[in-house]
Amino acid sequence: MRIRMLVDMPEGASRNGEAWPAKGEPVELPTADAAHLVASGVAEEVTEPDAEDSEQPRRRRKAQTEGEAP
Repeated sequence: MRIRMLVDMPEGASRNGEAWPAKGEPVELPTADAAHLVASGVAEEVTEPDAEDSEQPRRRRKAQTEGEAP
């Protein structure tokens, strides 16, 4: 489950030996762990696509002109 931290964790705090993500930084965590953080109010679920995904060019369908075959 992808979440975004709403708070900064105390300096030196870690999760499974890794530092917590910074406030506002999205992170992928196991669903049970992420759901617990969301229920606790220290994180929110991320539903929008990654910035990396939105930077990729989107393909647009060419507008068809009269008489042009689809």
